[in-house]
Amino acid sequence: MRTTVFCVVLLLSSNITAMATETGLASFYPGIGKHSEMTCAHRTHPFGKRLRVSHGNVSIECRVNDRGPFIRGRIIDVSTSAARALGMVDAGVVRVRVEPVESRPVAVPIEITSVPSGVL
Repeated sequence: MRTTVFCVVLLLSSNITAMATETGLASFYPGIGKHSEMTCAHRTHPFGKRLRVSHGNVSIECRVNDRGPFIRGRIIDVSTSAARALGMVDAGVVRVRVEPVESRPVAVPIEITSVPSGVL
């Protein structure tokens, strides 16, 4: 029983880690949306999710706004402006690492309504 539970936990944790970072081929396309915006198409990440895409020693952040790629072996399509930033326009298809960018917590403004006497 312990062995079964351990194997299930190990399997689930390895799947979560594997889903966090992907390595594979990327291509680029004209994209949808604003011309200069760095966006991408991904099969599974939700729309609006920010992804860090790295090629060589260059990393960019782009926003998922489309589904794809639909060519076997590719893991992401980036917009033309993102491809320029990654330096992959001449090559067309390059090996990249894709990882989700953690959401930053939104700062909540603090309102001081009263100050005890003698504190200031």
